[in-house]
Amino acid sequence: MSKVIVGMSGGVDSAVSAYLLKAAGHEVIGVTLRTWISSDGKESRCCEIDDARRVSWKIGIPYYVINCVSDFREYITEPFIDEYLNGRTPNPCVICNRRIKWDKMLETADVMGAEYIVTGHYASVVKKENGRYTVKMASQASKDQTYMLYRLSQEQLSRTIMPLGNLNKEEVRNIARTAELPVAAKADSQEICFVSDGNYADYIKDNSKTPIPGEGNFVDEDGKILGKHKGIIYYTVGQRKGLNLALGYPVFVKEIRAEENEIVIAGEKSIYKKEIFCKDLNYLGIPDLKTGEEITCNVKVRYHHPGQKATVHIEDSGNARIVFESPVRAAAPGQSAVFYDEDDCVIGGGIIL
Repeated sequence: MSKVIVGMSGGVDSAVSAYLLKAAGHEVIGVTLRTWISSDGKESRCCEIDDARRVSWKIGIPYYVINCVSDFREYITEPFIDEYLNGRTPNPCVICNRRIKWDKMLETADVMGAEYIVTGHYASVVKKENGRYTVKMASQASKDQTYMLYRLSQEQLSRTIMPLGNLNKEEVRNIARTAELPVAAKADSQEICFVSDGNYADYIKDNSKTPIPGEGNFVDEDGKILGKHKGIIYYTVGQRKGLNLALGYPVFVKEIRAEENEIVIAGEKSIYKKEIFCKDLNYLGIPDLKTGEEITCNVKVRYHHPGQKATVHIEDSGNARIVFESPVRAAAPGQSAVFYDEDDCVIGGGIIL
């Protein structure tokens, strides 16, 4: 049996992960990464320390808190704000997993002499026949979290255990109830951890170090002014609600032009694309693709997207051109496109341009 570090968020998933590893005979150490504290002193939903400490005491494992607030601000919250100010829709969890959670937990594991880290993600770590590590989709598709994990490195995955990949949520809660864990009935977090009320615009206004763009024009695809928007930070590609435009037919955000402070409005058909481009590629299940190479796979363009068949071609720039068999809806710049093989394992992915 090995010594393992379990990332404890204070939720039921990480609690059950720690319990299962302890029950299997491993030497378990609980660790919470303190990433963010609000102006009124509230902890992030990813680091609710009191609950994590209670769970650790119940299971009977040592518990530590690691301060990552400054790193989280540098790598996650400040870039999050910058992306919105530039008209993009970021996914901070994707970056946080690699740059904060895995980096810091493995660093802690090395200090404490632990071989592996353990997380409560709904996914499984697998080693392919080619020797590459990747993540496989969870058995409960609605809870699958592989989309958020595609930027992890081979070294990180080789030292990771995810015990919940073959369990559904009710099974996890039943284990927690049987073990009398104090978070067995705790509700799941639905929002980004540092925007607990879901109001991204207010968070950006309260925390931006640069001026926030004000009102600008809604325009159609020909540049005709249709009305005034309240600021680009309030909108994302594909949005319909909250536009307050009475045009007599449904309209959607097609494009955000940050430099001109304009938002392009069009009918629903216009927000479907057959071709998109991605940068900052990371590969899991296969070695890095070289210029001119291509693969056919299933591609997800957002967390809850079921995925669609596409061809991924690597251009001279190193970016990927993705051509779908049928158009995809609202592939927003700043989000991720994640590639899957026929076994529901992640091949790789990149940031949508």
